[in-house]
Amino acid sequence: MKIFRIFKTIFLIDFLLAFIIAIKEIFKSKKTINYPFEKGKISPRFRGEHALRRYPNGEERCIACKLCEAVCPAQAITIESTEREDGSRKTTRYDIDMMKCIYCGLCEESCPVDAIVQGPNFEFSTETREELYYNKQKLLDNGDRWENILAANIKADNFYR
Repeated sequence: MKIFRIFKTIFLIDFLLAFIIAIKEIFKSKKTINYPFEKGKISPRFRGEHALRRYPNGEERCIACKLCEAVCPAQAITIESTEREDGSRKTTRYDIDMMKCIYCGLCEESCPVDAIVQGPNFEFSTETREELYYNKQKLLDNGDRWENILAANIKADNFYR
């Protein structure tokens, strides 16, 4: 009987503590946001829409090493390259089939020059499948559009690299 009273007392104390916490939560500000009009904070490591970055002088970062193509488990990336006059390579074709992409981030991790990145944009739904086939120009446009945020995210994530 004594054990039963102890459990009953513990249960009552737990119930009162939970009740106090519930009362406190009622008066706190709400955590719910009005989504289309208010956007929540996105982590610097968020993996959204792909983008190809440029150097500050406007030159493309991609050196056509094809590591991202090789490491992609979904085989969603296709790269073709040619040789420049100075002997280095440049990409002539850089395509990503977003219908195949599994957003694993391995392409981003394998790139030695941070050319291919996954940006903060998660609102890129389309009406046709053809719109989810990203070519080099669309990827560069994404990079130009999001460059400030992409650079800040890479800087914030440097500690973990």
